[in-house]
Amino acid sequence: MDNIENNLLSAIETNWYSFVISIFVFGILFFLARKRVSFGTRVLVGLGIGLIVGILFQNLESFEIKGISTFGSIYVSLIRMLVIPLVFILVLNSIASLTSLEYLRKIGIKTFAWFLGTTAIASIIGLLIALLFNPGQGIQQAVPEDFKAREIPTFSQVILDLVPSNPFNEAATGKVVPVLIFAIFLAVAIIKVGSKNEAAVKPVRDLIQSLTQVLHQVVKFVIRLTPYGVFALIAGITARYGWDTLQELGSVIITSYVALILHFVLIFGGLVLVVAKVNPIRFFRKIYPTVAVAFTTRSSYATLPVNLEVITKRLHVSPRIASFVAPLGASVNFNGCGGIWPAIVAVFTAQVFGITLTLTDYIILVLVSIISSIGVAGVPGPAVISTTVVLTALGLPLEGIALVAGVEALIDMGRTAVNATGTTVTALLVADSEGEFDREAFNRDEDEEVAVNAI
Repeated sequence: MDNIENNLLSAIETNWYSFVISIFVFGILFFLARKRVSFGTRVLVGLGIGLIVGILFQNLESFEIKGISTFGSIYVSLIRMLVIPLVFILVLNSIASLTSLEYLRKIGIKTFAWFLGTTAIASIIGLLIALLFNPGQGIQQAVPEDFKAREIPTFSQVILDLVPSNPFNEAATGKVVPVLIFAIFLAVAIIKVGSKNEAAVKPVRDLIQSLTQVLHQVVKFVIRLTPYGVFALIAGITARYGWDTLQELGSVIITSYVALILHFVLIFGGLVLVVAKVNPIRFFRKIYPTVAVAFTTRSSYATLPVNLEVITKRLHVSPRIASFVAPLGASVNFNGCGGIWPAIVAVFTAQVFGITLTLTDYIILVLVSIISSIGVAGVPGPAVISTTVVLTALGLPLEGIALVAGVEALIDMGRTAVNATGTTVTALLVADSEGEFDREAFNRDEDEEVAVNAI
């Protein structure tokens, strides 16, 4: 009995330390907010303090990080709370506001073309960097005994999972893609009926517009918590993964982040500069909140509310383009998870097991990466499924997935940031091609403060 009481008191004491630290850090961030310090700067401060606190807790065994991690979990829960309503209402509002199905077809084709094109480029970059860095050389590690490869869903099962059978049940269980498809059906029906009798759908359009405005206000409430959530999440991640994990598979981490950074800077920056003809440095500065939230939450869906605010308020892309591209991108745009990561794991696995890949294998790798990035839409753990599909297509041992499992979460942070940024870039490119990008507002010097005050 004494042991139980001692353990309980010890747990309370260690969590009390983390609770006090959290309150102190939150006080600093709140003070910065009151002093009108920009939103991006506050997120960066939260990120930096989280790294310091995480390293402190990693090295002091008497401390527990759970108290701080709880705040991070609360933030993620709040932001996930918005995903289904956002996908449904915003897609519905975006498409229902159109007057022509031809316009919907046009922006749909452009959106998917950019999604798939950038994923193909990401796969090639991942492959080239992996061949250059040779992340699998010299690594000898036993496959965990409890490893079990994820089952690859059949093509027919993937299609069935995407088709909504009970939208309410699928919304309750968090299945985003079926809800998105249901919203598209409703929106197209509104356009068809409105083309014949506008008065019949006007009350529906007005209701959707009202719900959209209310939902945007809820999003603003949650987004204001981002600096606090980023601090708590990054502290928990840093404390959980110490230097031992980093050193064990450091070559895989370095290879992955070099490929991710190259894709981020060269491809995304190049597209923004050449196609949209805007300053890429200004662009990256404006989308920093999206990158920070994606990096810390490791979820494209959790990043969706912030990304929508960034695309519309900071990039000045029209709401109807943003409301169409952003939810779709969170579901099917996987530059990092479906392009770069499977290529690196494939080369790593081949090197570890002494298997030689040919030029034909490399071509197959890129093609399968593009196809699998579409097929895993709505499937939990898209990076694992995409990697499984690629390894299977190349005839490589699936045990390679287990070998990189120890650092997969660390790399997932960068992958998700690239995924979310790819969606933001696509929204800008599509809007620019359709004349729905306010270039003058984007280039205004005072734009940053306007966007910060809006958030």
